[in-house]
Parts: sequence; C-alpha cells; structure tokens
Amino acid sequence: MHGIERRAFMQGAGALAFMVGGAEVLLTPGEARAQGVPLRSLKPDEAETIEALGETLVPDARKAGIANFIDHQVSIPAEEALLEARILNVRPPYANFYRAALGAVDRASQALNNGRGFAQLNEAEQRSFVDAMRQNKVEGWQGPAGGFVYLLLRSDAVDVVYGTMEGYAALGIPYMPHIAPTQRW
Repeated sequence: MHGIERRAFMQGAGALAFMVGGAEVLLTPGEARAQGVPLRSLKPDEAETIEALGETLVPDARKAGIANFIDHQVSIPAEEALLEARILNVRPPYANFYRAALGAVDRASQALNNGRGFAQLNEAEQRSFVDAMRQNKVEGWQGPAGGFVYLLLRSDAVDVVYGTMEGYAALGIPYMPHIAPTQRW
C-alpha cells in the first residue's frame, strides 16, 4: 500500500498495510496491536514508552495502536509517512527522531525518578513529567526540545485515536465528505 494520504487514511477507517505471516494485511493500528503484529522498527522498550506517552497525552492511544502506527510510519518511505514529523519538516529517517525523543524521555525520567523509565511511573507522575516536558522544564533533558516532542507525539496520538471516521463518530462529529475532492465538469 503505497502513496496513502491522510484523507485516504480517514476514509479507509484508518487501515494500513501490516505484514502478518509473510502476507500484507489491511488492519487498523489498534487491530494490529490486538493481534500482536510484530513491530518492524521500534524496540519493545521504545514501544512501551510510546504507548505510555500516548496514553498520557490522549486517552485510548494505547488501545488505538499508537506504537503500531508510529512503527508502521517510520518503516515506510518518508515521503509516504502520515506522521506529524513529516508535516513539521523533521529530517528523515523519522525513526531517528523518535529514538532520540524516547531516549530523552526515559533518561530524564530515570534521572528524576530513582531509575524508573517513563512507562514505570504512575499516572500522576507521568502527567507531571509530560507537563514539564511540554514547557521545556525537565531537568537534565538531552534530546529534541521537550515542547516539540510533546507537540509531535500528541499530534500522532490524536491522529491515531480520532483521525478516522470512527474517531469522528466517537467525538459525536459527523464525517463531512465536503473535504473530499470533487470532480469538476
């Protein structure tokens, strides 16, 4: 599945092409997570941190498959990625940005929380950390600017949770086909 655009992602209910048993299968990121589709690029600890961050930023991001979504997107050609990183001109490969960001989150969390990575913090500690990160106020932060990391990961989480027709429906917002291109005669 090449050349997908954001609009097509929404109209296709968020389905992406995942490799399952050597075959390409269309699944939503949430379905890929539920079926245990192996990640292609992210390491398990990176996926755990992305899921914890995503859930802190946007409830239900974990269930919606935030780690599977980001893993899929950093594994395809950069010009096809649906990541906010592409929109905000992060230099590809995008996996480098996410690894640097996740490393900064976990290193800072470990330094501030007795060796516990972000995913091991309780909900209140995670929210406090994210609030400090959003304001670029995490002591000892070493990586892409915390506020920028917050913006990108929050946008990715919003996209995976609400960026489909089902997401619009969950918000009580009818999907409006007026954004679809029309044929002119």
